[in-house]
Amino acid sequence: MQNRFAIEVKRLLNAVLTGPGAIDTITREAVEVFSAAQSDRGHVPIGEIPASLQVYIEKVVRHAYKVTDEDIQSLLQAGYAEEAIFEITVSAALGAGMGRLERGLVALQEGRE
Repeated sequence: MQNRFAIEVKRLLNAVLTGPGAIDTITREAVEVFSAAQSDRGHVPIGEIPASLQVYIEKVVRHAYKVTDEDIQSLLQAGYAEEAIFEITVSAALGAGMGRLERGLVALQEGRE
């Protein structure tokens, strides 16, 4: 990403994906990549996403405004702590945003060529 915000974007990615947390780094990175792929980004999977999370992550990526208390309750009942659900949600939202950012930057570059 060659723009004036590249350093800040990298710092954000590092803070969310590799900083200390309730969910391990591999899972947060896998959620981010999975979410970015839902936004049509070319990707290489780097970890498994449990089936219990895929529906929730897809909802966060495609229709975040439709996430309900029931969605959170089902994750709590599946054994995820509130802190873990928060980190999964942030990682999913970050992946969705990065996928869209990358598509937008590609479109801008193609428009210049």
